[in-house]
Amino acid sequence: MIRKANAVWQGTGKEGKGVLSTQSGVLSHTQYSFNTRFEDGIGTNPEELVAAAHAGCFAMKLSFNLTGAGFPPKVLDVQGQIKMEEGSIIESRLILKATVPGIDQDTFLAQVKDAEANCPISRLLKTTIVVDSTLTV
Repeated sequence: MIRKANAVWQGTGKEGKGVLSTQSGVLSHTQYSFNTRFEDGIGTNPEELVAAAHAGCFAMKLSFNLTGAGFPPKVLDVQGQIKMEEGSIIESRLILKATVPGIDQDTFLAQVKDAEANCPISRLLKTTIVVDSTLTV
């Protein structure tokens, strides 16, 4: 499987602008710029896209894990946060609120730990990964 995205940048790093498009069409000439990356401009940026990718990947892997363990989740709400300092991503934090009927805390945490280590985006990232989780049964 190969997934594709395209970035086109025009101009200097600070004054220039770019657009991102994805194979699926969900992003189509979506604007990004210095302001959207380092300030509060309108558009997206690479770090928020990494945060979304990691949150989505983790949620899906955890759902497979929990279902395989006999505890299909009702809701897995995952917020991804990318922390960048001095031009490097230094942490991906996942904040999980899970509703999983009938599961005990130890089984839940074991499945979370496995998803943290083994979702494909976690494997890709070469940074600290932290998962803060809250379980509702």
